[in-house]
Amino acid sequence: MSDDIIETEECQRKDPMDLFHSGQVVKICAPMVRYSKLAFRTLVRKYSCDLCYTPMIVAADFVRSAKARDSEFTTNKGDHPLIVQFAAKEAQVLCDAAHIICPFADGIDLNCGCPQRWAISEGYGACLINKPELVKDMVRHVRNQIDNPKFSVSIKIRIHEDLKRTVDLCQKAEAAGVSWITVHGRSIEERHQPVHYDAIKIIKQSMSIPIVANGDIKSLKEAENVHHLTEADGVMVARGLLANPAMFAGYEETPFQCIQDWVDIALEHGTPFTCFHHHLMYMMERITSKQEKRVFNVLSSTSAVLDYLNDHYGLG
Repeated sequence: MSDDIIETEECQRKDPMDLFHSGQVVKICAPMVRYSKLAFRTLVRKYSCDLCYTPMIVAADFVRSAKARDSEFTTNKGDHPLIVQFAAKEAQVLCDAAHIICPFADGIDLNCGCPQRWAISEGYGACLINKPELVKDMVRHVRNQIDNPKFSVSIKIRIHEDLKRTVDLCQKAEAAGVSWITVHGRSIEERHQPVHYDAIKIIKQSMSIPIVANGDIKSLKEAENVHHLTEADGVMVARGLLANPAMFAGYEETPFQCIQDWVDIALEHGTPFTCFHHHLMYMMERITSKQEKRVFNVLSSTSAVLDYLNDHYGLG
């Protein structure tokens, strides 16, 4: 990403909000550390995913370092609509990051949901749900400083124990001009407990902007059920898509064609071996025996993986 490109390109992307006006539930690939990168986004878009997020990027590093920009963000012409998720705690830093990314993406998302200790200790992620005025200020600043009205500004949150506080946060963000809000239906403390879909429904009924439901969706049928339970306008999926990137196209388990597509896309993009291999381990989890996993999961080179896929499945 050079400054020359940034200065000369205009923010001329489709309006991601159009997806929410289609009358269909919007199917979204979640921001996932290490995993929701360009190659994987390319794969899920082949299988009915409507909207993709990048992994979370720390806005301050992105603004300060060209090296960080080059390593954290890659895209291409087919990678749209695309939302870049940032971790930020200062309005102007988020604005600066949005200015840089605007020519290459369709919107930004402010992470207000990451529960990891490092993020919270730095003032990022889920701790922001307890700072509604700061969230409102950050959203408003980006809205006011980015000229392109089609460039979306969204937030992804977790819920409070006291849901009134979550509704207040969402209403403040709406007043500041937020485009939509993704709600992970758990509190900061909750990890594997059941998702509070009833809470997402209450938030949806309190708002006039689109709401996206997130948490424990592992099939298209579950996505449709969550849509009906919450009345949400979209569903965001993380682990379910890692296990089955063809999930949104209605496949119950990863089809062999999808595995072949991943091999082709990953090799074309020069995906590092560890990432290439990890994705395959996730995808093949449900279709391999324990014995097969013991062999496949310890392979240590791309050529060994390709040989295995060819020998066992005629793939690669």
